[in-house]
Amino acid sequence: MSTSEARTLLKLDTITDSQFAIKCGGPQITPSSGIVYERDTEALGSATYYVTDTRRWGVSNVGNFTGSYSSEFTYTLDSELFQTGRLSASSLRYYGLGLQNGNYNIKLEFAETAFEDGRTWRSLGRRVFDIYIQGNRVVKDFDIRKAAGGISKRAVGQNFTAQVSENYLEIHLFWAGKGTCCIPYQGTYGPSISAISATSDFIPTIINNPPTIGKNKDRTGVIVGVVVGIGITSFLLVYAVYLFIQRRKRKTTYDDEVLVGTNARPYIFSYAELKAATNDFSPSNKIGEGGFGPVYKVYGYLENHKLLTDIHLSPSNFSCTGNNVQ
Repeated sequence: MSTSEARTLLKLDTITDSQFAIKCGGPQITPSSGIVYERDTEALGSATYYVTDTRRWGVSNVGNFTGSYSSEFTYTLDSELFQTGRLSASSLRYYGLGLQNGNYNIKLEFAETAFEDGRTWRSLGRRVFDIYIQGNRVVKDFDIRKAAGGISKRAVGQNFTAQVSENYLEIHLFWAGKGTCCIPYQGTYGPSISAISATSDFIPTIINNPPTIGKNKDRTGVIVGVVVGIGITSFLLVYAVYLFIQRRKRKTTYDDEVLVGTNARPYIFSYAELKAATNDFSPSNKIGEGGFGPVYKVYGYLENHKLLTDIHLSPSNFSCTGNNVQ
């Protein structure tokens, strides 16, 4: 790929920013400084690079291993800034892209987490690498733990100034084969960095882009969260409607049962049934006079299995209305 093609791919001729900040090897955070450090959690191979969707910054790695670390950190106010970091076996480069030309203030944040404090063999390791900015070596044989006063897990900040003349800023950490390689375990060597920030040393004439959200998986997480929320809400609404309908059905069934139990419709018996039940309307079974005629006392079951306790006899048509019928 030619230089012009690379510039077009990275949109180096499109000026979009006058600052950037990266949380190397970790998620996006905003420490006490108020600076938004963008996430840097992409997996990098032995010779790979990654550029954000907005082409705001990029990172490349060369070496047989690469990754990030995670560690508890208590030696600084902004401990979350140093709990993760980016590692490389040989060469690690970060690029600020689309920057307005001019002078920039750069701060690199480091913390050594691989070596133990104390007087054991695990404390004898040394991580040594060089720091280049815009192709110029600004620190030779940089030792994070030595810069921290010989203490592990202590934050170390390195400040630099550099000029941007072609709309990009390059920060290069390079292992030149110095230091140890296998203490406390094999592969403990090479560049390590926790965070990077760069701000213009001039009054910018552009408005900076918002921090990069990340790849589609971040957006997918947001979308999934919204969809799940809507799904749960819909389920609860449908369930509430279902319960309401079931309660209405139970109430209607109960009311119907009550109405059926009242037996409001009068029972009509034949003359033969009444004659048999009253012993041929015997005066001994007569108990008085009602509004419809004589009232006779009877006991017994008729053919429809209804128990008749007393009847009101209507002399006009010999029909009866059963009271207290079970």
